[in-house]
Amino acid sequence: MEHAGVYTTKKKDGSISYRVSVTYRRKHISLGSYGDIEYASSVYTEARELLDAGTHRPEEYLCSYLPHEKYIILLNFRDNGIYFPTPIYLKKQYFEYYLSEKIILKFDRDDLFFYASHKIGSRGGYLYISDYGSQYKILGRYGVKPFGVYGRDYIMVNGDKNDFRYSNIKIINSYAGVQRSDKNGIECYSVKLHINGNYNVGSYNTEIEAAIAYNKAVDTVHANGFKKAYSKNYIVSLSSEEYHKMYDKTKISEKLMTLTPS
Repeated sequence: MEHAGVYTTKKKDGSISYRVSVTYRRKHISLGSYGDIEYASSVYTEARELLDAGTHRPEEYLCSYLPHEKYIILLNFRDNGIYFPTPIYLKKQYFEYYLSEKIILKFDRDDLFFYASHKIGSRGGYLYISDYGSQYKILGRYGVKPFGVYGRDYIMVNGDKNDFRYSNIKIINSYAGVQRSDKNGIECYSVKLHINGNYNVGSYNTEIEAAIAYNKAVDTVHANGFKKAYSKNYIVSLSSEEYHKMYDKTKISEKLMTLTPS
């Protein structure tokens, strides 16, 4: 018995697989491969019903067989007329990326091309994308430093940690090792370097001076024989000459100057 949209294929090990696809607006869309023909047929049936009816909505997953990712992809194509291979649903001023049925990320339209061609993954509470064989945390795209801590280094203005629209991301500490603080009511920037515990590098009046102090502390411990790799700060607002002048003038803790590996 033939099943619409289902094609029988053989795997390398000789086992049978049932590949499902659907055609909509002259586009041929793959819906995956399955081990059971009846299940595969149900995937096609649900996809066809979704595309032909107007009752489904992205916030209501109404299917039992069609994978949720494909559900969003087909809905967006049906409602907005644009096909994306990632689970994106367009809104008027932004777009949603459905990481799962319950986890919905929001992005500005400026990021549409990037996330239409890069799939987002989740591991250990961090969101990342794979690009050219490497994995990158998506927070880095928005100026959050590596290993940035929510509430200390950045916050989401509206409290929604899944809202990555640029206006919603507020950077508090832009540089590695630097933390903004208040000292007797005066804003300052403290610097710490983690070796075997945190070592105080010093307290500084400006964020840039603090970022340079961190770099100088890293250079110092490396010169003293420490092998640990640190992410140094790159300060785009300074020329090479300006940077080195500030570097020479910036003081760091004398304890770090004499610290050696045990």
